[in-house]
Amino acid sequence: MGVTVHFPRNQTCCGQPAYTTGFPEEARKVAAAQLDLFPEDWPIIVPSGSCGGMLKHHWPKLFKDDAVLQAKADSLAERTVEFTDYVVNVLGLQLPAGGKPTKVALHTSCSARREMGTLDIGRAALGRLPGVELVIHDHESECCGFGGTFSVKHPDISSAMASDKLESIRKTGCDALVSADCGCLLNLNGSLAKRRDTLRGEHIATFIRSRMDASTEGTA
Repeated sequence: MGVTVHFPRNQTCCGQPAYTTGFPEEARKVAAAQLDLFPEDWPIIVPSGSCGGMLKHHWPKLFKDDAVLQAKADSLAERTVEFTDYVVNVLGLQLPAGGKPTKVALHTSCSARREMGTLDIGRAALGRLPGVELVIHDHESECCGFGGTFSVKHPDISSAMASDKLESIRKTGCDALVSADCGCLLNLNGSLAKRRDTLRGEHIATFIRSRMDASTEGTA
């Protein structure tokens, strides 16, 4: 789409697991190690709404007692954009006709929906892909059960939540499941594998790319 991607190799976890589990100092150390990795005045595109929420809303809070570090965190927060927001509202995602008709169910993570406000943007991204029909499942607003360390601390509850979500998705008759959050995909795909279900979720960036390839087939 005409964008050069720069990926600083020293970046690590955003620190959200420690932060949401009640270890702000540990999260602060993780975040502080990355504040100087994005010095250029470029947008920071995050392919996960939950990580985007951490950078945009919580990193500045971690450094409220350090003016220098908070200024850096504020700069990062101002430039942080969730992936679908960027491709839709900045790049103007638009594809020519192509690709077989496909019914798609969208899962939006809790943080992406409530902190980054990307539910409608994810829907808009899928709506710009020719041949793609978005199907709405009745558990769409509910958590998939991942919640980072929640799924480790409460595996039975997490498993039940994922099962409810997948039952709802399967009832739509969808051909594909997409999400913009890899943590959710890890959880849902793990549950699908245990159920011996052939459906597998994929990241919305991967899905968009596959539709781009389908749209250009035979046009050369």
